[in-house]
Amino acid sequence: MPAYVIYQGEVFDPERYEEYKRLVAPNIAAAGGRYLVRGGQAEALEGELPGGRTVVVEFSTMQAAVDWYRSEEYSAIRKVREGAARANIYVVEGI
Repeated sequence: MPAYVIYQGEVFDPERYEEYKRLVAPNIAAAGGRYLVRGGQAEALEGELPGGRTVVVEFSTMQAAVDWYRSEEYSAIRKVREGAARANIYVVEGI
């Protein structure tokens, strides 16, 4: 069953965040993930939009998503994002 990593974050340091994006895209692909949503315009249909940007990445399984997030490679890349953005990140199984 596929799983989706959902990132909702606010960027405070755009230059440093661009470096994070440059590093994370090939890392996600190497782990078998693919972007479904990467920022973009949003409109609230009910309730309120979360602040900042939303990213959704699909992985083949929940375990693949968790393994990517906890990998040494991504842990090093994540340090680039620290201080540049604040985020809520979670993984959800799909259908």
